[in-house]
Amino acid sequence: MDWRMVEDWVRHDDRCVLPLGSTEQHAGLSLATDAILAERIAAEAAEPLDIPVFPVVPYGLTPYFSGFPGTVTLRVATYAALLRDVLDSLKGSGFRRILIVNGHGGNQPAAAIAQEWMMDHPDARVRFHDWWRAPLTLAAVQRIDPVASHASWMENYPWTRLAGRLPEDGAKPMVDVDRMRTLPPFEVRLLLDDGNFGGRYQRDDSEMLEIWEVAVQETRALLEQW
Repeated sequence: MDWRMVEDWVRHDDRCVLPLGSTEQHAGLSLATDAILAERIAAEAAEPLDIPVFPVVPYGLTPYFSGFPGTVTLRVATYAALLRDVLDSLKGSGFRRILIVNGHGGNQPAAAIAQEWMMDHPDARVRFHDWWRAPLTLAAVQRIDPVASHASWMENYPWTRLAGRLPEDGAKPMVDVDRMRTLPPFEVRLLLDDGNFGGRYQRDDSEMLEIWEVAVQETRALLEQW
């Protein structure tokens, strides 16, 4: 879209989608996994409705992975300021209903930031959606394999794999995530080794696409019912 198309859009509809991602270690998967998945879910969900999807915010809150090269983390205060500025800009363009499609668990403060922002903007609405753990999507994951975690099979899609790298095989025992949350970054790296929290590294793509379709439909329903 160009700016005239946005101006025309908000004359008849005030909905838009803002994906949130992260740039962080995902074992043998892309550092951009969370950003790739959030943006793609948002785009596929919104496409039949012609609702604008803004580019994904590629950086989030991931201090615990800062011991892994390539991980980029923001401070909470920086992230809060960034999100407020983005929401202010979207509202300034005429959007009043903003669906945030979040792809990174560490971005949870964004939900509180959105609530706080609405306190100052009572004529606008923000809905925060963790696409991968929404009820129907999470149920689909659990039906296939209840042992699913960060950088495991549940994030291993054709579009998060790296070209030229053979997929890892087998499974990894679950790490003690509660213990991990008490450790500084260099000890987190020692605990995690390759970065996967636990579970199988890959499942059949037919199972992955089954989950994906549920996630797209569940996200689209939020826009349709709004």
